[in-house]
Amino acid sequence: MARILVSMPDEFLKSVDKLADNERRTRSELVREALRAYIRKTNTLNSKKAFDNAQTLDKLLD
Repeated sequence: MARILVSMPDEFLKSVDKLADNERRTRSELVREALRAYIRKTNTLNSKKAFDNAQTLDKLLD
């Protein structure tokens, strides 16, 4: 399995870790599932909607 490096604000990471802990899964499992859900969702939408979603994610991660 490949590894990637992702940067995110400390407070956002704390939220991710809290959610992972609450769901009793690893941070990696949570991030993989979030990305799977995002891919499924964007694959059903037109390209403009996918672009809008990407912008929303960018704002959340800033």
